[in-house]
Amino acid sequence: MDSIVQIIAAELGRSEAHVAAVVELLDEGNTVPFIARYRKELHGSMDDTTLRTLEERLAYLRSLQERRETVKNSIAEQGKLTDELAAAIDNAKTLSEVEDLYRPYKPKRRTRATVAKEKGLEPLADLIFAQSDDLPDLHLLAEPYVDAEKGVETIEDALAGASDIIAERISDDAALRKTLRTLYEKKGMVRSAAATEDDSVYRLYYDFVQPVPRMQGHQVLALNRGEKEGFLKVDVSADRDFALSAVYGAFVKGKSARDFMRAACEDAYDRLIAPSLERELRTALTDTASEGAIRMFALNLKPLLMQPPVKGRVTMGLDPGYAHGCKVAVVDGTGKVLDTTVVYPTQGDKQKRRAIDTLKVMAKRHGVAHIAIGNGTASRETEQMAVELIGELGGGVSYMIVNEAGASVYSASKLAAEEFPDYDVNLRSAVSIARRLQDPLAELVKIDPKAIGVGQYQHDMPQKRLGEALDHVVEDCVNAVGVDLNTASAPLLERVAGLNATTAKNIVAYREESGAFTTRRQLLKVAKLGPKAFEQCAGFLRVPESRNVLDNTGVHPESYDAAERLLELLDYDKAALRKGALSDIAARLDAYGAEKAAEACGVGVPTLRDIAKELQKPGRDPRDELPPPILRTDVLEIKDLKPGMPLTGTVRNVVDFGVFVDIGVHQDGLVHISQVCDRYIKHPSEMVAVGDIVKVVVLDVDEKKKRISLSMKQTKK
Repeated sequence: MDSIVQIIAAELGRSEAHVAAVVELLDEGNTVPFIARYRKELHGSMDDTTLRTLEERLAYLRSLQERRETVKNSIAEQGKLTDELAAAIDNAKTLSEVEDLYRPYKPKRRTRATVAKEKGLEPLADLIFAQSDDLPDLHLLAEPYVDAEKGVETIEDALAGASDIIAERISDDAALRKTLRTLYEKKGMVRSAAATEDDSVYRLYYDFVQPVPRMQGHQVLALNRGEKEGFLKVDVSADRDFALSAVYGAFVKGKSARDFMRAACEDAYDRLIAPSLERELRTALTDTASEGAIRMFALNLKPLLMQPPVKGRVTMGLDPGYAHGCKVAVVDGTGKVLDTTVVYPTQGDKQKRRAIDTLKVMAKRHGVAHIAIGNGTASRETEQMAVELIGELGGGVSYMIVNEAGASVYSASKLAAEEFPDYDVNLRSAVSIARRLQDPLAELVKIDPKAIGVGQYQHDMPQKRLGEALDHVVEDCVNAVGVDLNTASAPLLERVAGLNATTAKNIVAYREESGAFTTRRQLLKVAKLGPKAFEQCAGFLRVPESRNVLDNTGVHPESYDAAERLLELLDYDKAALRKGALSDIAARLDAYGAEKAAEACGVGVPTLRDIAKELQKPGRDPRDELPPPILRTDVLEIKDLKPGMPLTGTVRNVVDFGVFVDIGVHQDGLVHISQVCDRYIKHPSEMVAVGDIVKVVVLDVDEKKKRISLSMKQTKK
């Protein structure tokens, strides 16, 4: 049996030494962001995604190994563990294979077979199952087993009980189940039909047939939901005759008891094996579809969190609404609330005029530069009002539609109540919308990532697994950007490697009691934040106010000596570093020789290059290198769209069948997967990600249904 390290190394295409190093680092309690960033020499510069995969496979394979031992111990306690069976269990590659091998020995609830055994019919079943050439007539063979006291009234009762025992024995055969499982996986068919005469969104699946290997994840999840809601009947099956031929081939020997054994095989398949394999395969399809959907959700979430911030400008947040009006909040360049109000632009021309006048006064008083508008109810009317407002202000102000998913969840949360105890729930959401434009990451970390809504069927997948995957994405994004130790909220600090809810709150409490941090080392004075937590978190926290400029970089404190040595080797001084005048450091390092410099500094080459990158631009924000978000000054409506019209938009969601693009008309347009590019792709994520700025051409517009079809490939001709 291959070791866990060997298996993972082969799967990831990595060296066993690197995989073993990661396993050891994880077992020592190191976090994935810390390992990815500061232990590159040990793992060969794996990225955080690869390390997450390694961590998950490690957990699965250890769970598999644990289950193997549990199963072997259980069978050994029954006195039935042979060397051959133990070897088969040790070599099983998946949990399902282990369970197949365990099935005959697993304690069962009362079945027809166990009832027959209680009646003393197992010896009869054994004789028939052996199918010896000298087997007598089955009626004569069964006659001695008739016993009214045991409930075996007739010869037919005895034979029926023996058949039940044999059917269960056939069903429990690991080799047969493996063969039939492969048949279902490769040749099985998924069928669905209408369970009601009512029309529904599942109309597409009212007469649906698809081979199992061609099932798409979104189809599996749609069928599951349609079945759960009572609109569909779904089944998975394989060719019965083909499957039975495999069962006959494995268990029917010679002519003695041929008809009896064939009947038992059919009973085993129809009553026990087929329903079990259908359940198993549907579970496997659902698990695969869920994993795919979770992966897609995570893939979409990352660029959404990493959207470039619109920093340092006074921003007005508008949370649109009809009955309760449009909630307004003005925040300064740091996100501090300056002003709030509620206006009613949708309740007649007089109220709209009053709303514009009110907002014009607020905008001038506070020097508003940008307006963030939530994309929910009444956003179209609110956008129209904002464009008129910008016109009356004489320019200098721009707006952006902001995805408000989760804003209401946040505004009603305990966290929002602690942050804004003096503001109404609705006004809190306007603050959140304004801050989402200023710094999407810092604001979105306050919301359960499941509520952000950049996936498909997220409510149908395992919520614990989804939550873990999305939390990992948030953690990776926060640590990739870095966090200002003196301004970060507790929810943001909580996402930093090595910190938790308690230590994050303790950092904020220390800051409030002792004033701003002046060095990273002060973290060691924070309650419950020990040396291990400091090691994990320090490199991701920034202290712009520190006298040591390295405290405002991604250089880990453990590498400060190496960084200072590098500056000496390349003829820089700290004054140049503080001025940010190290733009040519990469060229100087190459001229000096990276390996030679690394040896002199006492670190590996990957770590040295990371240090040089950080020294080149202290306090850098990786998000600044991305294309800026689209800010608008005019409004476009769906009726303005014409086929062939070229537009620029922002990717809002990527799903299995296409890409949803915000083109500024309140209704995202769909670029079907066939219109993403000129070549065949398996998934749209191969070409685009959430937050990408893309050029599109309008293909078709259906105003009534509010459907917009777009193409990306026509823009490339």
